Amino acid sequence: DGDPFVFYGTRRDQQTPHKHREARNTRADRGGGVDISILPDNMTHVVDDSQKYYRWQSFGPTDSRTEDLWVDLNSLHKSQVQIHGILSNTHRQAARVALSFDFPFYGHYLRQIIIATGGFIFMGEITHRMLTATQYVAPLMANFDPSFSKNSTVRYSDNGNLFVVQWDKVRLKDREAEGPFTFQAALHRNGTIVFNYRDVPVLVETINSTEHPVKVGLSDAFMAFVSSSQASDVKQRTIYEYHRVEIDTAKIVTRSAFEFTPLPTCLQHTTCDLCVTSNLTTGCGWCNTLQRCSNGIDRHRQEWLDYNCPEQAEGTCEDYNPETPEGSMSSFNTNLQTIPPNHTGMTENTAIIAGVIAALAVLVVLTLLAVYYINTHPTVAPPFYLMQRRTNNYWPSMKFRNQGCHSSYAEVELGGHEKEGFIEAEQCC
Repeated sequence: DGDPFVFYGTRRDQQTPHKHREARNTRADRGGGVDISILPDNMTHVVDDSQKYYRWQSFGPTDSRTEDLWVDLNSLHKSQVQIHGILSNTHRQAARVALSFDFPFYGHYLRQIIIATGGFIFMGEITHRMLTATQYVAPLMANFDPSFSKNSTVRYSDNGNLFVVQWDKVRLKDREAEGPFTFQAALHRNGTIVFNYRDVPVLVETINSTEHPVKVGLSDAFMAFVSSSQASDVKQRTIYEYHRVEIDTAKIVTRSAFEFTPLPTCLQHTTCDLCVTSNLTTGCGWCNTLQRCSNGIDRHRQEWLDYNCPEQAEGTCEDYNPETPEGSMSSFNTNLQTIPPNHTGMTENTAIIAGVIAALAVLVVLTLLAVYYINTHPTVAPPFYLMQRRTNNYWPSMKFRNQGCHSSYAEVELGGHEKEGFIEAEQCC
């Protein structure tokens, strides 16, 4: 959408060993930060997964399928693998990458993703302060620091049908001596997602989540507007995490893998008949105004509510496509021919003026609708102060307050093929 992804970075310790190249000083824009410390694990409410959107399988070191799922980037030609020079040399950074194909995620087709040094991909269309909170593909979200070693890289490959990002020989911040991790996330054009683990030197359960969330799985959310508790006429932008897939971290060991297969969603139906009669999905309703099938819980929920789709979804397809009674058209034409010409004295100039006034009225209405739509569907959201997660019909509320200076992610431009100098960015306070 052309809007910048602004954030704060963290100042690197100049005395840290392994400073094998000169630093390139890049100052992060002091706009809205992408704060990764405002959602500690003890504040979350676990969302029980119904396997409504994905089904998955896990494979251990002895399964032949594990080796089949692994994508060996070393076997590809150098031109087919991109090493992100900046992500490979920094801590808590994120980079936007364009896919060469439309990737279906929870039924929504995405063309851009954001790769983070912390072992996850942000899949949201609107960036906000709680980058690690939801809308992610996380093979192993943790506090990784690729800048520690010259052997650590973040690289990816896109062949038009498969996008793979690999965190290669990355180490945990302040636990570097425990060894390097190598793992990858593979996004297939058909929506299948694969997590592959080549080297996992420590038990994932032992990774501390105090400084950085530790998560493994998938998540999606939608943004909606709710009235502020202080003022009913003030609307707050609110994120609802409507679904999360959480993986048993005990199964994450060296040479293990998880394969996620997407299930049909209401969004895939393009006609009312398919929407309400398909055996592939349940709970779907058709919104004739938007020409969209949905269960009301997806990224388009605000628009679904704005256009009164819940009420429309209760109707039948016949309500939107009424059959014309037999012979009604011929009867209409006959009656039309018998209507005598209007001789009320309206002049040609009067008709022209009336037409101009009608056109202006339509233009004013369209302008008002456009202004309303823009105000209710912003493309860039300021920092969110509230996040809620859906559990059946109960929406537990969690408020997040700024409690001083927090480490945060920064988005960077695409780097070259070689590992280059790291970035130094100002502290946020």
